[in-house]
Amino acid sequence: MQINLKVNGKEHAIDVEPRTLLVYALREKCGLKGAHVGCDSSSCGVCVVALDGKTAVKSCTMFAVQAEGHDITTIEGLGQGANLHPLQTAFHEQHGLQCGYCTPGMIMASHVLLQNNPDPSEDDIRFGLSGNLCRCTGYNNIVKAVQQAAQTIGAAQAAD
Repeated sequence: MQINLKVNGKEHAIDVEPRTLLVYALREKCGLKGAHVGCDSSSCGVCVVALDGKTAVKSCTMFAVQAEGHDITTIEGLGQGANLHPLQTAFHEQHGLQCGYCTPGMIMASHVLLQNNPDPSEDDIRFGLSGNLCRCTGYNNIVKAVQQAAQTIGAAQAAD
């Protein structure tokens, strides 16, 4: 079936089977490889994307046809070339990644968290990322990265 997905501000007219998961539509039909396929059971969070800017969605549990009519943001839609999003910069500066496999999902879940709660406590961050697994970092530097990004974004908004 033919559907239209708006991903990172760009329209994609794609042909999918009704049972195609959003993660596979993004990767195979839209050419966006940032949302990874990890566990196929919604446990790991490596496939997280933002839906309408306010909801973190595990794209391995949502059908592509369900995403039609919504704005989808993937990790590729956050930064523009060398101009990284504050979360991307903070993950780098705070060493919030090691192997990097979970990083796109962590950043997207963090992005949605900060959209809904611009000044989260450490507990808020840990709860907000509780659906994402990282087998490398131990989470402390990920939490520090989200805190840094929240401060950077808050300062930029205060300056405007």
